[in-house]
Amino acid sequence: MTMVLIIFAINIVYVTFFTIRMILTLKGYRYIAAAVSMVEVVIYVVGLGLVLDNLNEIQNIIAYAVGYGIGVIIGSKIEEKLALGYITVNVITADVDYEMPKLLRDKGYGVTDWSANGLEGRRSAMQILTPRKDELKLYDTIKQLDPKAFIISYEPKTIHGGFWVKSVRRGNLFK
Repeated sequence: MTMVLIIFAINIVYVTFFTIRMILTLKGYRYIAAAVSMVEVVIYVVGLGLVLDNLNEIQNIIAYAVGYGIGVIIGSKIEEKLALGYITVNVITADVDYEMPKLLRDKGYGVTDWSANGLEGRRSAMQILTPRKDELKLYDTIKQLDPKAFIISYEPKTIHGGFWVKSVRRGNLFK
């Protein structure tokens, strides 16, 4: 029973590190990802070694598989809390709204706005850049200002130029 718990725990830790390392790599944090991978591979070798040494024990294989699944969940939850990177949010208001861009800029968001036409007439359109950690706060603010706003978000791969990027690098945002 002790071996099952050890294998289970090792695989949770291994897959948590694996998930975080993958996300760090995708977000461009190469050196941190490399450091995490060194710890990850040691944990992997130890855990897999325990399973391979006892292949006749089905409960070890089950513990390995269940630990793997739980590790994915835990790694994903940790990444959500870290909220690395930025998101771009496109907003189309229900009606023409000249105030929303200014209100959002006053809160520190990088906003580019323009006039747009939709099926039912004129609208305001905005593109907003924000750190992922502030994503939900931005959605709440938009919904308070325009409950019928159409919102789409995505993660930009590259960000270059503009006053907002300089503000983020200096740490002057959302103060």
